[in-house]
Amino acid sequence: MQTPQPQLKKDAAHSATVCAAPPPQSPVRTGKHAGLLRAGAITAGATLLSRILGMVRDIAIAALLGASLASDVFFFANRIPNFFRRLFAEGAFAQAFVPVMTQYREQGDSIELRRLISAAAGTLGLIVLSVCIIGVVAAPILTALFGFGWFQAYLNDAPDAHKFTEASFLLQLTFPYLFFITLTALCCSLLNVCGRFAVPAITPCILNLSLIAAALWAAPQSSNPNVVLACAMTLGGVLQLMFVLPAVWRLRLLVLPRFAWNHPGVKRIRTLMIPGLIGVSASQINLLVNTVLATFLATGSISYLYYSDRLLEFPIGIFAVAISTVILPTLSRVKSHHDDAGYKKTLDWAVRMVLLLGIPSALGLIALRCEVLRVIFMRGAFSAEHVNLSAASLLASLTGLCAIMLVRVLVQGFAALQDTKTPVRCAVTAMGANVVFNLILVWPLDYVGLALSTALAAFVNAGQLIFLLHRRGIYTPSRYTIWFSLKVLLSSGVMAASLMYVSPNFAQWCEFTTWQAALYLTALIAGGAAIFAVGLLLLGVRPRELKA
Repeated sequence: MQTPQPQLKKDAAHSATVCAAPPPQSPVRTGKHAGLLRAGAITAGATLLSRILGMVRDIAIAALLGASLASDVFFFANRIPNFFRRLFAEGAFAQAFVPVMTQYREQGDSIELRRLISAAAGTLGLIVLSVCIIGVVAAPILTALFGFGWFQAYLNDAPDAHKFTEASFLLQLTFPYLFFITLTALCCSLLNVCGRFAVPAITPCILNLSLIAAALWAAPQSSNPNVVLACAMTLGGVLQLMFVLPAVWRLRLLVLPRFAWNHPGVKRIRTLMIPGLIGVSASQINLLVNTVLATFLATGSISYLYYSDRLLEFPIGIFAVAISTVILPTLSRVKSHHDDAGYKKTLDWAVRMVLLLGIPSALGLIALRCEVLRVIFMRGAFSAEHVNLSAASLLASLTGLCAIMLVRVLVQGFAALQDTKTPVRCAVTAMGANVVFNLILVWPLDYVGLALSTALAAFVNAGQLIFLLHRRGIYTPSRYTIWFSLKVLLSSGVMAASLMYVSPNFAQWCEFTTWQAALYLTALIAGGAAIFAVGLLLLGVRPRELKA
C-alpha cells in the first residue's frame, strides 16, 4: 500500500528531530557486513568477556551467600524475571523481529524501516511495562505458583516459611529489570541486523559489573544482602539500556516509540512471536519447572542447580549464542533471495561449529568438573561439600550440552523461514518429556534427577528439529559434517581421558591455595586444548575448513 506523500514528509521530519541529525538515504547499509566467521569471532570474544565477568559475579555471590537459604531465595527471585526476559527479549521477540526487519531493510525504504522500529518499540514496550506492573503487584502469587513448596511451608507455618515472604519481596525488586532489558534486547537486535555485533555482545557486562560491585562492597555492609543484590540487578538493566542507545543513535535509527498494534510489520512480528514464546524458551521453561520441584527438596537444591547451570551457560553463551546470533540475519537474507543452497550451507556450517565447540567443552568439563567448581566457587561460604554436591548436578547437565546448543542454532533455521509454529510443537513435546523424566528421576536422584531431565529433554527437542528439517527437504546434515563431528568426538574423548588421568584427586585440590589451584587448572585446560587441536590435525581437519 502506498503511503500519502504529506505523511512521509511529516515522518521524515519527525525522525530527523528525534535522531538530532538528518537521516541518510539508507542508514543501515553503511559499511560492509563481516563474514560469518569474523562476525562470530567478534561476538564470541565480546561474549567471552561478558561470561568471564558473569563468572566473577557468581564467584562473589557464592562467597557471600554460599549454597544456603539466602542463596536459594535470591536465585529464585533472579530466575523469574530472567525467564520472562527470554520470552519477551532474547528469545521469541528476536526470532520474530530480525527476519521482519531484514525484509524491510532489504527493500531500502528508510522511512518505512523507522516506522517499523518505532511501532515495534512502542508496542512491545507498553506490553512489557504492563507485565512488569502486574508482576510487581502479583509477586506473592507468582512466588506461590513457581515456589509452591515454599508456599506450602508458609501455609503450614513450617520452619522454612519465611522463604516464601522473602522471595516475594525480592521478586518485587527484581521484576522491573524485565522492562529495561527488553528494550535493550530490541536495540541489540537492530544492531545485529545492521552487522554491529560487538556492542550487543558487550552489553551484558554492564549488568555483571553492577552485581559484582554490589556483592563485593555494598551487600556485605547490609543486614540483608539479598535486597542490595536485587536492587543492583534492576539498576544493571537501566545501565544496559543507556549503554546501547548511543550505538542505535549513530545508525540514525533512534526513533520515538509509538504504540501501533495494527502496523503491518508489528502484525507479522506478533504472528511469529506468539507461538515462539514457548518454542524458543523450551530449555528455560524446563529449568523453571525444575525450580518449582526444587522448592520441595532440601535447602541448597536450587543453589546447586544454579551453580552447575552457570557453568553450563558458559559455553552456551559464548559459542551457541554467538553462532546463532550471526547466522540469523544471513539465513533471513539468503531466504529472502530464494537462495536455498546458501541457506543449507550456512546452517550446515553453524551445526558444524556448534559441535566443534560443544563436544570438547562438554567432555572437558565432565573430566574437570570438580576442579573447575573448586577453583571458581570454593571460598567464603562455599565449601568443599558444596563443590561435590554441585558437581553431581553439573555432570548430569553436561550430558545435554551439545543438544541445547544445537537447539539454539536449529531454531534459527525455522526463524529465517518465518516458521515459529514448528519449534513450538517440538518444544511442547520436549517439555512434556521433561515432566515425565522428572517424575521418573527426581525421587531416586533428588536434584540431580532434575538436571538430568533437562538434558534428556534437550535431546528430544533437538532430535525433532533435525528430523523435521530433513523431512521437509530444508536441511540435512551433510556427510562432511557427520564425519567432521566424529573426528571432533574422537579428539575430545582422548583429551578428556588424558585430563582425568593426570589430574590429582579432589582432596589434593582442596589442599592447594586458590592461586595454586587456578594455575594448575589453567595448565590442564591449555594442555587439553593442545591435545584436542593435535588430534584434529592428525585426523585431517585443517583450519581452512572452519570458514563459512
